[in-house]
Amino acid sequence: MTQVRLKKHSAPLSGTLSFPGDKSLSHRAIIFGSLSEGISSFKNVLSGEDCVCTREAFEAMGVDIKSSSDGTEVVIIGKGLHGLKEPKKELYLGNSGTSMRILSGVLAGQPFKTTLTGDPSLSSRPMKRVTSYLRQMGAVIEGRDDGNFAPLTIKGGKLKPIDVSLAVSSAQVKSAILLAGLYANGTTSVTEPVLSRDHTELFLRYFGANIKQEGLKVSIAGGQTLNAKSFEIPGDISSAAFFMAIAILLKDSAIKFQNILFNETRIGIVKVLERMGAPLMSAGHDKLGRPEMMADFSLMTQKLRGTEVMREELPSLIDEIPILCVLATQAQGKTVIHDADELRVKETDRIDSMITALSLMGAKIKSEKNTILIEGPTPLKGAVVDSRKDHRTAMSLIVAGLIAEGEQTVKDVDCINTSFPTFFKLLDQLKISYQL
Repeated sequence: MTQVRLKKHSAPLSGTLSFPGDKSLSHRAIIFGSLSEGISSFKNVLSGEDCVCTREAFEAMGVDIKSSSDGTEVVIIGKGLHGLKEPKKELYLGNSGTSMRILSGVLAGQPFKTTLTGDPSLSSRPMKRVTSYLRQMGAVIEGRDDGNFAPLTIKGGKLKPIDVSLAVSSAQVKSAILLAGLYANGTTSVTEPVLSRDHTELFLRYFGANIKQEGLKVSIAGGQTLNAKSFEIPGDISSAAFFMAIAILLKDSAIKFQNILFNETRIGIVKVLERMGAPLMSAGHDKLGRPEMMADFSLMTQKLRGTEVMREELPSLIDEIPILCVLATQAQGKTVIHDADELRVKETDRIDSMITALSLMGAKIKSEKNTILIEGPTPLKGAVVDSRKDHRTAMSLIVAGLIAEGEQTVKDVDCINTSFPTFFKLLDQLKISYQL
């Protein structure tokens, strides 16, 4: 168990930052490269533990994947949709819910049996939201609590198409069903109440699949082929969000951000910051042969005002809610984040972890059922706080420590490596002091 100690940072910050590849895109690059016909190559792949788990799973199923020494440049010799082999042992997916849920869709169409396992945190996260639909398509799935918790054993085979409406928007569930749909005899459709991240739809089109979009309904026909592609993955906006908060909160600071993912379904944090009085400056956008948009922009110190975040906005900023809680403690007035129940089933209960830790620091924060209420601005004081082995909780509490009086200790920060292995290097680049 590693902990970090830090104190309030008073010096102005400036500089230009680049970020590791987006985690969602890195997962999908490995998945789509493995399932494509031909050789794909990707630059700026996230080398965090979650994405390594996805890579190792496909290697265990016979895919030849070569990478640079730091893991950020990857070449994949695709096996096509029907070229995977039965792994010789269980596929261990660590802490990665994305890996387990999306891989379940791929494995549902394979003519072999596979068991997916994970660490204690992943093994406590609900999977029936995926497995119930894959069972409807014809996959045989066994697991604890009738397939709700890992280990999951999936026996794939010939699948039939389904047309489903999700009760809760989820990019992972949608992606699993669409990828399983590639193996179905007919057209599979998914309708969401609110549009979730659309990375899988963009990747499917980019890799040559024909999909149909009608409002909140997306459909895909089985029997298609994916074709190899090569591109550079934009920086992760969910990782950049912690440094966006640093730029806004630390006095007299101005930071430039380069090559950041700017997908419309992922920039909810940008829209909320604008409402709070911290708009991006000099945002330029382009695709340049990629499936996804990216942008350069700047942020500087700003006085914030409270805002309301409605349920329908949450799919576009669900991973940014912990750092938004920190920002809200310094905003004038009340911030309300409505119906954030999805935070209860992340790597930890992020509603409880953030309320517990920020309350120890003196914040006026509470929940009413699954709605978070924060009054500000409130001076924060350093405390000993626990990440609960959740990477986004850990990084949010480190940012909070930079504006708190006294010393802050954040326990269990090894988990940051799951999504942002260069987090501390970027703190070093900005000359922010801390002790591991």
